[in-house]
Amino acid sequence: MTQHFVAKTLRGITLDTANAIQKEVLEAAKKQVGFIPNMYANMVNVPGVLTTYLHGYNAFRQDSGLTPTEQEIVFLAISQQNGCTYCTAAHSMIADKVSGVPIPVLAAIRGGQPIPDAKLQALYTFSQELVKTAGKPGQAIAAAFLAAGYSEAVALQIILAAAVKTLSNYTNHLFQTQVDDQFSAYKVG
Repeated sequence: MTQHFVAKTLRGITLDTANAIQKEVLEAAKKQVGFIPNMYANMVNVPGVLTTYLHGYNAFRQDSGLTPTEQEIVFLAISQQNGCTYCTAAHSMIADKVSGVPIPVLAAIRGGQPIPDAKLQALYTFSQELVKTAGKPGQAIAAAFLAAGYSEAVALQIILAAAVKTLSNYTNHLFQTQVDDQFSAYKVG
């Protein structure tokens, strides 16, 4: 198995070790989520990474037109496709405790099984295919997505989610980010 590049000199930034710009970004992030996740501490090494992530994440949450359940399905599909165990754990916890994803749906996603809801399955499949094909999903998968009631505008919202998850998933790969205690009950692989 090929080993991938891992950050050796960069470390997570804390409020105590942050410069003025990093500290401002971390304090704003802490106000939003109540703590500084390990992922944020790593992303803020380049403040633009974390600020871009937070802006895009909030825009998707507020403006996607998707329900909280559908949003989590998109985030989980993308994170799984990218092999990010940190984000899979975090979004599994959010899905279960915050967004109200039905237990059988979350169990299917986490277990690699078909989702017991055709509309949600079409959303999950399209989201994964969008990432897998670098934005060029096949006609059959796109047709199933549209037939399930989603629009081309929602496809563009999923591109926003994929961009946000690229920032977080790739950062977590670079840092081999440890899952925070808040998400530890949802660890995978």
